[in-house]
Amino acid sequence: MSTALLALAAGAVIGLALGALGGGGSVLAVPALIYLLGFTPAAATTASLIIVTATSATALYAHARDGNVRWRTGALFAAAGLLPAALGGLAAGHLPPSLLTAAFALVAAAASLRMFRHAPQEEGSRPVRPGRAAGAGAGLGAVTGVLGVGGGFLAVPALVGALGLRMRAAVGTSLLVITANSLAALLARGGSAHGIDWALLAPFAATALLGAWDGKRLAAKVSGDVLRRVFASVLLAVAALMLIDVIV
Repeated sequence: MSTALLALAAGAVIGLALGALGGGGSVLAVPALIYLLGFTPAAATTASLIIVTATSATALYAHARDGNVRWRTGALFAAAGLLPAALGGLAAGHLPPSLLTAAFALVAAAASLRMFRHAPQEEGSRPVRPGRAAGAGAGLGAVTGVLGVGGGFLAVPALVGALGLRMRAAVGTSLLVITANSLAALLARGGSAHGIDWALLAPFAATALLGAWDGKRLAAKVSGDVLRRVFASVLLAVAALMLIDVIV
């Protein structure tokens, strides 16, 4: 299979995961870019940010249209993560490739273990804890900046736990946070985009966007628990392979 076809296929699979599962799907973008398309870890995390920004902004529009975005809450949460995201984006270009790969593998493993659990249930409104909200927002921004992942698997639980949002609103609002953080990290990286093969990234991103819409339809037909467990198993295997690659 040619590299261009691999880019199309990988983008479609990742988009399908994003559409079906919401937060967490973008974590497969970095290993796909590194091991299937030959990107360096630094270029892969930058390319992933481009994909995450585009897919999150598209999904944000759909959720906003349905009234599932809490704009003020999301803006406050995102504000705490903008500086860490920008600093993380700057730092990523100076970190050893092996360190980036190992850090990403650990985050991917954490995401998969979280997905093995049941999805959070709807919760009622609770008092906002400003300190906890700021800390969660800053931590999410740093992860997004350094590793190039959207962090939906971290943002949704944080918005439910720290800000007391209901699940549907937390998912929609997390997309606002992810879009803002990803854009800040991407702008901070600036010059690192020169190592990106746009001829491969363009079809990858396009099929990811199209796959996300099909993923929404898939989610309506297949049990959410089944989808989540299958994806978590694949993600855990990928994380293990990345760690082995660093160690060996």
